[in-house]
Amino acid sequence: MQRVGVVGCGLMGSGIAEIAARAGADVIVLERDAESLAAGQARIERSLSRAVSAGKMPEDEANHARGNLTFSEDFARLADRQMVIEAVAEDEAIKIDVFKKIDAVVSDRHAILATNTSSIPIIKLAVSTTRPEQVIGMHFFNPVPVLRLVEVISSLLTSTETTARVHEYATESLNKRVITSPDRAGFVVNALLIPYLLSAVRMLESGFASAEDIDTGMVVGCAHPLGPLALTDLIGLDTTLAVAESLYAEFKEPHLAPPPLLSRMTQAGLLGRKSGQGFFAYKA
Repeated sequence: MQRVGVVGCGLMGSGIAEIAARAGADVIVLERDAESLAAGQARIERSLSRAVSAGKMPEDEANHARGNLTFSEDFARLADRQMVIEAVAEDEAIKIDVFKKIDAVVSDRHAILATNTSSIPIIKLAVSTTRPEQVIGMHFFNPVPVLRLVEVISSLLTSTETTARVHEYATESLNKRVITSPDRAGFVVNALLIPYLLSAVRMLESGFASAEDIDTGMVVGCAHPLGPLALTDLIGLDTTLAVAESLYAEFKEPHLAPPPLLSRMTQAGLLGRKSGQGFFAYKA
């Protein structure tokens, strides 16, 4: 995997691009417009600079990673990639459109087309391409350079060779810990996590407890590093809503239905850390 493409340079895409570049790959990062591309490039630069300042990375290693990154708005730049990882918004229609474009331009028929989706069944994306056996889920966790876990999800059509190659790349090149999941909405982590987060939102919505007390209870009482509402703010309320909707669409279980408060806050643009306001307020 010496030539990697990353489509999307938001919170997740920028982290994925960074670790691939740090692992030595030539990385092309795509975004939909110049403004988004500049924001993603700045996000990667801040992450590398923080790592150097904290003594976690030598300056020459950071410079090497910077030199491995190319930023573009042109899908044609992906033509020679051995792997392309999609990390756009958690929206099925948007992801399908992106996969069709990737499939059309990547010339290597053995190239792996991976998605960082946190909930959408992989088969829905795979069948939008002419090479479903090369499509796989590769779900990273935020912040990508820090958290070691990657969920690898094979669809019914993913080849065993593709699965083996992705597992090897994640563990050997990216130094990640891999867990595998069947192709079900939510996979392993979000199938467990999202109902917990939704329960916390319902508790707040009902007036049973304050946001501060809900989170303090889980941090101090259960030794969680973040309370559920602060974690929802970190993930993004829009992303949490999208995952909940995907889970509910697949399983139709009442506890997976998004609470009205989550929907209303998302509609209001109160998305958590990325907007500066969610269940808690954040400084710019």
